[in-house]
Amino acid sequence: MILETIRNFLVTKLDCKVVMERAAKMPDRFVLIEQTGSGKRKHLKSSTIVFQSYDSTLYKAAQLNEAVKAAVEMLVELDDVSGVSLNSDYIYTDTESKKYRYQAVFDIKHY
Repeated sequence: MILETIRNFLVTKLDCKVVMERAAKMPDRFVLIEQTGSGKRKHLKSSTIVFQSYDSTLYKAAQLNEAVKAAVEMLVELDDVSGVSLNSDYIYTDTESKKYRYQAVFDIKHY
C-alpha cells in the first residue's frame, strides 16, 4: 500500500509524528497523510496524496510544510516510486479544531 510506504519513509525524514488517521488527542506538531484519488495507466499506478502539516503557529506550520515537501520529493529514492510532482500547497487552517495547518497535494507515480 503506497500510503504505508510513504508514511514509513517520512517517519525517517521528519522530526514529528506522521499519521494516516487523526486521533482524538494529537500533539501540536504532526503530519496527516491521506489519499484523495488514484488511477492506473499502462500498468503504472498514480495516486493523489494530501499532506497536512499541523503546528502551534502558522509560521511553524509553514516551516513544517516546507520540510514535508522536501521529504516527499525524496520519495523517488524508493524502488516503489517512479515520480513525484507537487500539485499545489496552501494555508489550510483547521476551523473545526482551530489548529494551524498547511496542505501540500502531490501526484505520485508508483508500482
